[in-house]
Amino acid sequence: MVRRQASHRLSFEPAAIYQYPEHLRPSLEGLPSLPGVYTFHGDSESLPLYIGKSVNLRSRVMSHFRTPDEAKMLRQARYVSYITTAGELGALLLEAQMIKVQQPLFNKRLRKNRQLCSLLISDLKPSVVYAKEVDFSHTSDLFGLYSSRRSALETLQKIADEQRLCLGLLGLENVSKGRACFRASLGRCAGACCGKETPEAHHERLLAALERVRVQCWPWEGAVGVVEEGPLKTQIHVINNWFYLGSVDDISEAGKLTSTPQGFDSDGYKILCKPIVSGKFPIVPLG
Repeated sequence: MVRRQASHRLSFEPAAIYQYPEHLRPSLEGLPSLPGVYTFHGDSESLPLYIGKSVNLRSRVMSHFRTPDEAKMLRQARYVSYITTAGELGALLLEAQMIKVQQPLFNKRLRKNRQLCSLLISDLKPSVVYAKEVDFSHTSDLFGLYSSRRSALETLQKIADEQRLCLGLLGLENVSKGRACFRASLGRCAGACCGKETPEAHHERLLAALERVRVQCWPWEGAVGVVEEGPLKTQIHVINNWFYLGSVDDISEAGKLTSTPQGFDSDGYKILCKPIVSGKFPIVPLG
């Protein structure tokens, strides 16, 4: 009986029902070995199945056919389309933009997070603020990007444990003024609550621990063009307030991309912040 049940379960495993999707072969013939974004399309014209990116489109798309776990998506696919980019940065930006707009069925990341929040340090004390209420692109002393208030507070608690910070001064628990908190009696608080450490020293240690996740303000007054040179073409990616507005092949066309959405795009920020701040790509101010 046990053996028959195991055999029954096996028949429903992806590897057991996987067949190479021969019907997709015609749309695979022209796939280039270049950077870009690809889309698996199903029967719906408006709802794609999956959107991905790669520095080598052909290699990445073909890898899907060697993965039996993707059999369900491949059986629904009718054809594959692609858009080439100058390089990896353009592919990352375009993929994130397309996923947000088109909401493909099998993509589970890069979805818009309406509860995005951060830790704002003001008057020696952290508080949780939300991107829908505060302009993250231009507000100083923001630390970390979190999907929920709970996630932000868990990070603060972890830092407090690592740095022996006082939960009372951090606003995570109530303590009587001038009296040692419970953690201080256990040696888990350095004593800012009872005068063993000044509030200023406590604050400096908090800032030092948070510095690695400081949210960078947008460094320019307006939109800029980020120039990316690729093997076959050069693109100018138009960015404003960490939002990706689109890409053009000639700087004279950048003025057409002027509409900047409200809010804060955490995916755009994560993709762009390091390469822009590091000076990896030439920057052309457009304002």
